[in-house]
Amino acid sequence: MLIYSQAISEIIGWRFSCRNYNPRPIGPRLRDQLSDVLTVSSKGPLGTRVRFDLVSAGENDLTALRGLGTYGFIKGARGFIIGAVDRGEKDMEDYGYLLERAVLFATDIGLGTCWLGGSFSKSSFSRKISLKKTEILPAVVAVGYVADKRRWFDSIIRWSVGSDSRLPWTKLFFDGTFGTALSVDTCGQFATPLEMVRLGPSASNKQPWRVIRDGTQWHFYLQRTSGYGERNRALFKMADIQRIDMGIAMCHFELTLREMDLSGEWVLAEPAMEKPDKLTEYIVTWQQK
Repeated sequence: MLIYSQAISEIIGWRFSCRNYNPRPIGPRLRDQLSDVLTVSSKGPLGTRVRFDLVSAGENDLTALRGLGTYGFIKGARGFIIGAVDRGEKDMEDYGYLLERAVLFATDIGLGTCWLGGSFSKSSFSRKISLKKTEILPAVVAVGYVADKRRWFDSIIRWSVGSDSRLPWTKLFFDGTFGTALSVDTCGQFATPLEMVRLGPSASNKQPWRVIRDGTQWHFYLQRTSGYGERNRALFKMADIQRIDMGIAMCHFELTLREMDLSGEWVLAEPAMEKPDKLTEYIVTWQQK
């Protein structure tokens, strides 16, 4: 289990998508700390095997980012966290969960990070991690020291993808059914874990997570954005990054619960519940103990 030096809710609040880095290499002490964390992140909560590595940035790696729209505006990054995940039913969720856990650790030790979804299975990144035919590399994370002054277009990009705005509780969390909004006043100790889900990063800030309270269970659903996945696959040949977003939400939820000594586990237990539309998919359930 990862040990963070500060409250996980504070770390989540500090993390932002850093696109402008000081170009000096990551120091050996921080590099060793982050590398050690990556070596223990080998199996996701839903059973998928993942392996990670921290690699130095080369010109070929930067070239691999130039076709990713706004994500191509990464300046000065000297390192990347890359990963190889076994193909499987819940591969993207486990990948997102484990990589976000490492991202929060990087934030905790003072490094900047930025998630980069794309098609990396035939890139220089795949060669650095010796990607197998049974594996995919669906996303990487830029990591390094945050620049002293963020470039002017950094704030413009954050605005353009909505990074400084979040959907309200009434659009994300529900009580019993999708038609009944969950009030923060009735959540008790679960208010903070849910708020950490709400603050999670997501591709283009789509915030696809929807959570329903059902007794002692919390059902996580993916609310897909119409045409978004198809466009990304066609233009950028991306993996299913909205499922990676769900793994990030799972990570925030569980880490916050653990810090509060609230026990439970992830299970696949889809309820017999009416979904609002065909774009809504069941992902996983948190079962309280």
